[in-house]
Amino acid sequence: MKQNVQIPFQNRSAAESPADLRVTDEDARSLRVLMVLDALARAQHPQTLAQLSQRLHVPKTTLMRLLAAMESAGFVLQMPAERGFVPGPRAAGLALQTLRSPPVLRECRAILGRLVAALGETCNLTALDGDRVLYVERVETHEPLRLQLSPGIHVPLHCTASGKLFLSAMSRLERQQTLQRLVLTRNTPRTLADLSLLEAELDRLGARGIGVDNEEFVRGMTAVAVPVRELGPEANGTAAANARPVLAAIACHAPTARVPLEGLLRAVPVLQEAAQQMARVLRTE
Repeated sequence: MKQNVQIPFQNRSAAESPADLRVTDEDARSLRVLMVLDALARAQHPQTLAQLSQRLHVPKTTLMRLLAAMESAGFVLQMPAERGFVPGPRAAGLALQTLRSPPVLRECRAILGRLVAALGETCNLTALDGDRVLYVERVETHEPLRLQLSPGIHVPLHCTASGKLFLSAMSRLERQQTLQRLVLTRNTPRTLADLSLLEAELDRLGARGIGVDNEEFVRGMTAVAVPVRELGPEANGTAAANARPVLAAIACHAPTARVPLEGLLRAVPVLQEAAQQMARVLRTE
């Protein structure tokens, strides 16, 4: 007896478009892992089971099993003190691999290249990788006096412009937990190795929405960093816009023999414009 078997994605007419395909309940359930990761990545604080269930419209029992499987695989972490969940190390690794894909890097490098042409100094795209800063992409100045750092290298959080930016953008609790894990190595005489002084500096930088390295990582080198935030409908400069998650950072650094820190600070508006362009490349919506 002949059976009428329909094989998905085969024998379709040329007129059939992806828009004609109907998403089934099974298809929607298969996306739950991604939706959980997306919700956790966008949240400013660890999310409890009840919060995730309400936000994603998923039953708590189903979500509990899903979170347990994701935790065992390293995609989420449970914070015991708050009884909430945050993205795990494998989720962060996946995000960084996506950020470093060749098509994305080409567009990022083009933005950095235009920025270097405008400012005349080396510019970087950085991301938070665990308790360190990862140099994702970099375009060098043509000036002979410069600091050589290749994409893929890691640098500390507490004494770099990008690192201090990431720290200042964290919630108070997340920042405290991160600082407790860090070794505040004194790289130069200007490095803030005292925890109370560093926290005060992070509060000041958080209010300004920038990161600054005043010869704290390498003697004779200064840097300024601005956040690349998720895109949203709010106008630039509003409190809502500043509360959006930080995806990455754009930093510019220069030797003090050529550009003082005040000169880099005057370039912040140009860096922020480039960060808006970068946000469109890295957009998550």
